[in-house]
Amino acid sequence: MTPDVASPVVAVPVAGETRASVTVDPAETVFAGHYPGQPILPGVCVVEYVRLATAPPGWRLADIESSRFLQPVLPADRLTIEWTWSDEGPDRRCSATVSTERGVTARVRIRFVREDAT
Repeated sequence: MTPDVASPVVAVPVAGETRASVTVDPAETVFAGHYPGQPILPGVCVVEYVRLATAPPGWRLADIESSRFLQPVLPADRLTIEWTWSDEGPDRRCSATVSTERGVTARVRIRFVREDAT
């Protein structure tokens, strides 16, 4: 996934929250090694989908404050990412829940800072 080129995630505002969805491409190269014969999407890729969906323009990821992976994400799963924001000082924090048709698969908290921040 190269966010400078394109993002497979489209964000859609939903009354007071935000939601995005994406279908995990079964051709993702990461599946070849994770794990052969029983492919699952690595957790770091789930976090990257959250980052792609939630990054405000002009902000960059500073920290992954927490991540809990509750069940595997499989090829062709449709991920739904729902999140809320909290602003603390100059930072923005995002709390996200990632789900598939089987239920919640991950909970992620990430922190963003302005791109011009040191």
